[in-house]
Amino acid sequence: METRMYDIIIIGAGPIGLACGIEARRNNLSHLIIEKGCLVNSIFNYPTNMTFFSTSERLEIGEVPFISHGVKPTRTEALEYYRRVKETWELNVSTYEKVMAVNGERGAFAVNTNKAEYRSKYVIISTGFFDFPNYMRIPGEDLSKVKHYYDEPHPYVGEKIVVIGGGNSAVDVALETYRRGSDVTMVVKNSTIDSGVKYWVRPDIENRINEGVIKSYFNSEVTEIREDEVDISTPDGRITIKNDFVLAMTGYHPDFDFLDSVGIEHKPNTNKEPVYDDVTFETNIEGVYLAGVVCCGMDTRKWFIENSRYHAENVLKHIRQKISNN
Repeated sequence: METRMYDIIIIGAGPIGLACGIEARRNNLSHLIIEKGCLVNSIFNYPTNMTFFSTSERLEIGEVPFISHGVKPTRTEALEYYRRVKETWELNVSTYEKVMAVNGERGAFAVNTNKAEYRSKYVIISTGFFDFPNYMRIPGEDLSKVKHYYDEPHPYVGEKIVVIGGGNSAVDVALETYRRGSDVTMVVKNSTIDSGVKYWVRPDIENRINEGVIKSYFNSEVTEIREDEVDISTPDGRITIKNDFVLAMTGYHPDFDFLDSVGIEHKPNTNKEPVYDDVTFETNIEGVYLAGVVCCGMDTRKWFIENSRYHAENVLKHIRQKISNN
C-alpha cells in the first residue's frame, strides 16, 4: 500500500505541537501529529494537584478561550482545555505511537515509528523535555525508594522524606508532603531557594524552613542513598540521616539521543542547546524545525508554554515561504 505524503509531520502533541498543527490547518497544509503517550502527555504526568504559574490566558492557543475557576489554572483544567483545542481544530493526532527515526531531506522525509512509516515534506520536533530526568549518578539512585517524578503526597504520609532541589517542583513537593504528615528534609545545592520560585509560595517555604518544621541543608548534596538512610555532604561535613523515600526534583532535559539521531547539531556551549535559527526555528537540517521547550538544551528555564507559543507561527510562516518559492 502506498505511504501517504503529508506536508508536515509534527513530533510531540504537547501545547506547542498542537499549536503547530493549528498553524498547519490555517495554512491549508496537511499534517500529522505523532505522540508517544497521551495527548499533552507531559501535563498529564504533572503532579495531580499542580497549579500553573501562568494565568489561563497565557496558556491559550488557537484563539480557543481557556476559562479556569481560579486565576491560575490547574492540571485538570489544562488537560480539559487542550483536549477541547484538539477537537475544535480537528487536529490529526496519533497517540501512543513513538517516532524511532527521521531520515531523508526537505520534501522527502521518512518518519518511522513503532507502528508505521510516514512521508512528509517538512518535520517539526516539539518533544519537550519532561521525559528525561537529570540523574545525580550517585550510589543508590537506582533504588525503588528514589523518585524523579512526583504525583501526590498520600504515599508518603508518615514517612521520612528527602526532597532534593530548590526550584518550584521541590518546594511544592516539600510543602505538600509536610502538610500530609511527612518528616521532610530539603537538600539544596545552592545557598538559597531558587529565585524563580512562585512568589506566592516563597514565603510559605521560607517560613516553614525558619520554623524548623521542614529541615534544610543548603550548599549541600546527597552523595549516597541506602535502603534506610542517606549521606549528605554539607558545609560542616558529611552527615547521615534516616530516610524512607528520596524525591529527586533535579530537573529534566530534552531527548538528546533522538535529536542526535536526526542529525541536529548542538551550539558550541555547555548547555547542549540545539542549533536552530532564532527567528524561523529551522535547524541545521533544511526542512527540520524545532518548536517549544525542546529548544532549551539543559537551560530548561528559557522556554515555557507562554513564551514559546509564537514558535508555531514563525515555523509555519517560513514553511509557507519555502513552498511559495518552489
